[in-house]
Amino acid sequence: MAHDGPMEADAVVIGAGPVGLFQVFELGLLEIKAHVIDALPFPGGQPAELYPDKPIYDIPAIPVCTGQELVNNLLKQIEPFGATFHLGQEVSTVEQQADGRFFVATAQGTRLLTKTLFIAAGVGAFQPRALKLDGIEAFDDKQLFYRGTSPDTWVGRNVVILGNGDTALEWAATCATQGPNKADSVTLIHRRDAFQATPANIARMRELCERNEMRFMVGQPTGFESEGGRLTALQVTDPQAQTHTVPLDVLLVFLGLSPKLGPIADWGLDIERKQVVVDTEKFSTSVPGIFAVGDINTYPGKKKLILSGFHEATLAAFGAAPFVFPDKKVLLQYTTTSTQLHRVLGVTPPAFD
Repeated sequence: MAHDGPMEADAVVIGAGPVGLFQVFELGLLEIKAHVIDALPFPGGQPAELYPDKPIYDIPAIPVCTGQELVNNLLKQIEPFGATFHLGQEVSTVEQQADGRFFVATAQGTRLLTKTLFIAAGVGAFQPRALKLDGIEAFDDKQLFYRGTSPDTWVGRNVVILGNGDTALEWAATCATQGPNKADSVTLIHRRDAFQATPANIARMRELCERNEMRFMVGQPTGFESEGGRLTALQVTDPQAQTHTVPLDVLLVFLGLSPKLGPIADWGLDIERKQVVVDTEKFSTSVPGIFAVGDINTYPGKKKLILSGFHEATLAAFGAAPFVFPDKKVLLQYTTTSTQLHRVLGVTPPAFD
């Protein structure tokens, strides 16, 4: 098919999470410039969106950093390579052309013609599980939120939080303990008095309940109340089949994530349990020229760790090089000693005695 005026690219990375950002770095070392597309309006993926202040302990040579600090460092690391970001955009079309390249279009009108494509969607390929109450979607992003919000949303207000994981417990503690910026009341609700969270977060929640800084209810949402176009209360049914009305101004829902491949499922790739099948030599998919790295892919022994994604991105970059430079032999070089890599990184070579 002929397409009028798409931007030509050597590589397009779908997903601006940590693995997608590191993919840009590894491509940059091979002098492959990337375009990056992400549905979020900012780079960073899951760490930036869901746990920007949460500590991470398993990044090599960094004993501890927050999710946002990791993202900031990765962004600084890729600065020399001048990647082009297309944020707040969702990929709607991927079509392979007669010459082997891929036409990539977003729902917002961005069009690219690329030699290689990297799917690093990670959690971007997953969507928060929605609260299943008829009509409550009318309050989405107004009073009902499936991701964390700014303090302006909940300071001095009655906050109800649904969930039993670390995210739910951490947000309950945050809303309840921010001094003058805390919520007026915080109620955590889950169907059982059991949690899929770290012992420290569970202990903190119990302590806050004992100090009457928040409360925990066992029950399930079965309805809601509204007035004048505003959500005013949640109806919660307890294990004894008694229904309670819980007043609220803000409802935070953290019921986990569910896979949602969306258009990825229509790109002709081998899919297994809503994940993209790859080899472990180049992390290539079943379509030559398309690679998948990070949480979106699957292979024997797969571990969903940022660390593993970094390794995958490295091999994927080398796997992509023959598509970008078919007549060039790409050699493994070391950033410590390679003058070529010093040049592309824009750094001064170290002096050795």
